[in-house]
Amino acid sequence: MYSATFIFDKKQYDERFYALDEAIAEIAKQSAGYLGEESWENSTTGRICNVYYWQSLEALQTLMQHPKHLEAKAAQANWLDGYQVVIAEVIRSYGDGKIDHPAAAFGH
Repeated sequence: MYSATFIFDKKQYDERFYALDEAIAEIAKQSAGYLGEESWENSTTGRICNVYYWQSLEALQTLMQHPKHLEAKAAQANWLDGYQVVIAEVIRSYGDGKIDHPAAAFGH
């Protein structure tokens, strides 16, 4: 299992941003290997963190190479005031079972 964490500070969003964001979300959710996602916003700084979970690195790379994702990446400076992406291999996941989470089935 892999996670892709997208951390960013936002500027002003426009209609193009919302259209691309919606299209990419649908493409991801319909992709083989997509397991789920979660998101947080820091109420003090406004910084946003989205974490996406994938069965394999190949599944993640398929989305990263999709034309809509590449279009959004090329235009990111219009909407974002800086970003960082962290790709990680999940080696363990555990909990008490009370939280429905994409990595719960991956527990060791």
